[in-house]
Amino acid sequence: MFKPPPGWKASTGPLRALVEAHDWSATPVGARDTWSPSLALAVDIILASAFPMALRWGPEFVLIYNDAYRPILGDKHPWALGRPAREAWSEVWNEIEPAHTAILQGRSPSIFAEDMLLRIRRHGDEWEDARFTLGYSPVPDPVAPTGIGGVFVTAVEITDRVVAEAALRTSEERQRHLLQQMPGFVAVLSGPSHTYAYVNDAYVTISGPRQFVGRTVREVFPELEGQGFYELLDRVYATGDPFTASAMPLRLAGEDDERFIDLLYQPIRDDQGMVTGIFVGGFDTTERVRIQAYRDALVRLTDRISDLNDPDAIAFAVAEVLGETLEVSRVGYGVIDPVAETLHVRRDWNAPGVETLAGVVPLRDYGSFIDSLKRGEFISISDVDRDERTAAAAAALKARNASSFVNVPIIEQGLLVAVLYVNHAAVREWLPEELAFIGEVASRARSAVERSRNAATLRELNATLQERIETALREQAATEEALRQSQKMEAVGQLTGGLAHDFNNLLAGISGSLELMQIRMQQGRLTDVDRYANAALSAAKRAAALTHRLLAFSRRQTLDPKPTHVNRLVSSMHELIQRTVGPAIQIEVVGASGLWTAFVDPPQLESALLNLCINARDAMPNGGRITIETANKWLDERAARQHDMPEGQYLSLCVTDTGTGMPPEVVAHAFEPFFTTKPIGEGTGLGLSMIYGFAKQSGGEVRIYSEVGVGTTVCIYLPRHHGEIAEEGSAVQSMPPQRSDRGATVLIVDDEPTVRMLLTEIVEELGFTAIEVGDSAAGLKVLQSDVSIDLLVTDVGLPGGMNGRQMADAGRVSRPGLKVLFITGYAENALLANGYLAPGMAVLTKPFPVEAMAARVRSMVEAHRDELE
Repeated sequence: MFKPPPGWKASTGPLRALVEAHDWSATPVGARDTWSPSLALAVDIILASAFPMALRWGPEFVLIYNDAYRPILGDKHPWALGRPAREAWSEVWNEIEPAHTAILQGRSPSIFAEDMLLRIRRHGDEWEDARFTLGYSPVPDPVAPTGIGGVFVTAVEITDRVVAEAALRTSEERQRHLLQQMPGFVAVLSGPSHTYAYVNDAYVTISGPRQFVGRTVREVFPELEGQGFYELLDRVYATGDPFTASAMPLRLAGEDDERFIDLLYQPIRDDQGMVTGIFVGGFDTTERVRIQAYRDALVRLTDRISDLNDPDAIAFAVAEVLGETLEVSRVGYGVIDPVAETLHVRRDWNAPGVETLAGVVPLRDYGSFIDSLKRGEFISISDVDRDERTAAAAAALKARNASSFVNVPIIEQGLLVAVLYVNHAAVREWLPEELAFIGEVASRARSAVERSRNAATLRELNATLQERIETALREQAATEEALRQSQKMEAVGQLTGGLAHDFNNLLAGISGSLELMQIRMQQGRLTDVDRYANAALSAAKRAAALTHRLLAFSRRQTLDPKPTHVNRLVSSMHELIQRTVGPAIQIEVVGASGLWTAFVDPPQLESALLNLCINARDAMPNGGRITIETANKWLDERAARQHDMPEGQYLSLCVTDTGTGMPPEVVAHAFEPFFTTKPIGEGTGLGLSMIYGFAKQSGGEVRIYSEVGVGTTVCIYLPRHHGEIAEEGSAVQSMPPQRSDRGATVLIVDDEPTVRMLLTEIVEELGFTAIEVGDSAAGLKVLQSDVSIDLLVTDVGLPGGMNGRQMADAGRVSRPGLKVLFITGYAENALLANGYLAPGMAVLTKPFPVEAMAARVRSMVEAHRDELE
């Protein structure tokens, strides 16, 4: 075996020079000058050849080779030169030695091996499989014992070619396998005549068994003449542009129905870009096209019958759509007389030249299929001659263009009542999708007919039904009105009873005190007058507070809303609330950081908070804890629905006690006026109703959460205000009114003489001039005159055609900066404009303290004077 010595390198020089320089004396062939003429000639021949050749000489088969043979040896060159072949090719010598010996011994003239696989080593110890085309020929030599001196060897290595051919065969097999596995049909056409080179099984399936490979498209499919396929192939081959089509119609020989295919013609190009063939691919879309056609037909049918109310019109529309879509001879809908076994047809659809079945058709004359219909069976007959139910009457059926037909029975309450029939003049194999389509149309037809019948019945009943509905609605409305009136009278009775009781007590105190004052003054005993006056004044204030609570409940109290920091308001009341509820009750305030602003009347909110804390105190006779908590609440749609409030952002002020709690039936009435669970004399029942009215008038809500034995939480929800809070000024100290040294004129409008007298006294006591009138017409006349007016003081409810607000607005047309002070027992919408006063307007609720009225009049007059200056 070849073992290259250290530092040895393969020679790349010409073999002739190596042969001439080689020391042949050390080899079995001897020195060159001793070579026989045959050997010398043979060596010259191989060295001159460009073909891979070698000479194996003598019994030792000494190896001599040319340059073209050298790559076959690899790293064995030049070591192999002059070596016996058994050494140079030791790894394969056992395989090739018999051929050499046979030729040398004259037993074989020559040996040729076209594709011989040899496992050789030509690069050290590395094994490789190599393939050769080998030729062994004898070299005559007269001096040789057998007359044969050696063996000519021609060796062409074909390893790369064989591998490439195998790879190509593998690639082609893979391509064929891939094409075979493709979901659609595939064919490969070659040359301008479009000769078949390959077709897959799907192509054969759609085309039927034919001879394809080696034949042209025209030879295989002569029936395509006139359908445009030949021309398309020619155009694709000539232009090199691919062609695609969707749902392309195709008619093949031996098939009655038209097929539809999605088709691709893709040109095949060689390495130079020339078109050499066409790849054909596609899918059989016949079923898809038919199903889509049926779907479109169902849409058209639905559109046509949706507005039809006549059963006969619906039946004909169904028949027409079925007939045109399926391309049959006749379609109709008829009523069945199951006893007489007759079909009654008013109108059916017929193809041109086909007679109608309109009239009465005796079904038994056309076979026994009537029995199948009575059993509710869907009948599909492709050939009346071959079906036992129609064979005996086949001639009669064919005479009426019904060689094949489909019947769909209509069953109601277990009885055959009608049938949808589809007839065709020729024998026809009904496809599954066609039968499904017919069944679906029949179902829709039945539904439409039932709808039309029900609509007719409803129209007949509509007149009397409408009258009955109107009567029932009138009776229901009368009942509801009676119930509302009863509830209203009950509430009014409860309200007036409570008012009468409280006001009688207050009036008794006022009138009694005034009478005693009159008696003592007549007697000259003036020392008790102040005591009686204070008693009367105290009773009057309590009466005012009672009306204030009633107005709050009815949401007609006068509010002066402003941006309010509720945390600050609660903090300022902490000490007052603690003193009010007593030391036995712990007050805990939990104010939310970043609390939003509320737009409310601060005094009213303070009053509401105090009332809630007093109620909480009364619920804890043995002491406990009151928690006052504020928070920001963002109610989404779900939370707002749970709280029965509009969704949005709210500020909540909650008062929670650890008291006795309330059962649900008490909570349900808690906001009703004069409803109280306290003992007689300890509560008016107006506290929570006043809070409820205040919250609603402020755009918010009040909710109660209570559990018996655990406690109660009452929450006031107020809408968030996005405006800023004005800085609070220093508190104004109450002081007696002082006369002003600035002359001013005040117009007083009130229909009550006593009130006008009181207001005039207050105005004049301040040093101002008073003009008083008793109605809105007179007041407007003064406002529209040239008289200088610094302040208008007016009641809201006035005679004279306008209320106080309307009169003030009319006066402001000519006096834009006019200051207006409204005095009223309650605030109407016309006054407050849904809760807000215009700039320069103020309101004071009757009854009012004289000091408060005087202070308000003076401040507004001086503000007006300051603006003028």
